[in-house]
Amino acid sequence: MNKIKYIVVAAVLWSSISCQNERYNNPSITGLWKLEGMKVRDTTTNTWSPYRGGMDGYLLYGNNNHVALHLYDNGYENVDIEFPNFTDSISLEALKHITKSYYYMGNYKVSEADSIVSHYKLSHSNPSEFGLTAQRRFYFVGDTLIMQPVERKNSRLKLKWLKVK
Repeated sequence: MNKIKYIVVAAVLWSSISCQNERYNNPSITGLWKLEGMKVRDTTTNTWSPYRGGMDGYLLYGNNNHVALHLYDNGYENVDIEFPNFTDSISLEALKHITKSYYYMGNYKVSEADSIVSHYKLSHSNPSEFGLTAQRRFYFVGDTLIMQPVERKNSRLKLKWLKVK
């Protein structure tokens, strides 16, 4: 009887260690991520610098393959402008400020073989991007998610995300 208990305890411990190692070696893209940095590569000098002087934001990958992204200039939320909702009487200053914010929601699909995640945009802050797909090559460095857009017009960007715990 003691031998059976020993085998069961050993099996549970082995399973626990295996699951922890699997999580460490194969981190999941699912969850809430905070933007650590967004850089743009200068093709002439091949150097990286902060995009638009610095960005902030969040990226959410849900368990049901839903994605939500919000990017904005550093300090975006620290402004003393009134923003009335759902009205056509908004100041030019407020309209200009809103253009410093970029967001969309949609569905996502991960291609493990290519290390690419595809975002199918259901809604977007830019009406011309409704229904479009964005692809991001990704990899992990420890608990940091690194992404680079696949499409040519944004391929000079690199985003670093930290998982929100």
